[in-house]
Amino acid sequence: MTITEDTIKSDLSGQVALITGGAQRVGAMSARFLHAAGACLVIHYRNSRKQALALQEELNAQRENSVILIQADLLDIDNLPAIIKKTIEHWGHLDILLNNASSFYPTPVGKVTEQDWDDLIGSNMKAPFFLSQAAAPYLEKQPGCIINIVDIHAERPMEGHSVYNMAKAGLAMLVKTLAFELGPEIRVNGVAPGAIMWPTHEMDDLTKQRIVSRTYLKRKGSAEDIARTVLFLAASADYISGQIIAVDGGRSLYL
Repeated sequence: MTITEDTIKSDLSGQVALITGGAQRVGAMSARFLHAAGACLVIHYRNSRKQALALQEELNAQRENSVILIQADLLDIDNLPAIIKKTIEHWGHLDILLNNASSFYPTPVGKVTEQDWDDLIGSNMKAPFFLSQAAAPYLEKQPGCIINIVDIHAERPMEGHSVYNMAKAGLAMLVKTLAFELGPEIRVNGVAPGAIMWPTHEMDDLTKQRIVSRTYLKRKGSAEDIARTVLFLAASADYISGQIIAVDGGRSLYL
């Protein structure tokens, strides 16, 4: 088989991708990459309505009527099947589920509240499981794939983020468990970012410098680096399942 540009070009034409937390940051960039490959999108958001509308307008200007929005609180587990139902009602099928939505903030031991626990475990592990469960019957028909945005700290903890660490570790196991349970029809993989985008809460320059110094590439990554990996897993990884790809500039070697 001769490998040409056409052979390796990502083509998701006719496919439908549902992206949770897709209005900003890594979710929005992944939406742009999947859309550029031809996919139609369902972009979920919770509070980022302004950003979601702007992204929808941007992408629909490139390809008319190719993106719809769904607002929902993923912590409301009973309503997660409705997200899948709305997707199927609009597009008729579902090919890609990208579990990207995530809460992230410090929870040092001794100061953790039950609300912290419910939010971080709920957004990072519980919601992805129940949304995947609701999507599975439809993904099986295609067959489709599930991609979870994990974290390199799912393997080794980040100081002061006890609950987040546990939640992402659970999400990493969810990748392996669902690959086992849903194969062969549905592929399930994960992407584990390292230093990609600084958190929205304040982080001092010294901490940023220390994090970057612990990468072998000696630089911060970008949302594009994650989006390219998401696109690869969605479009070009037919024989990959149950795997988590670290996109961290080699930082996990330091941990």
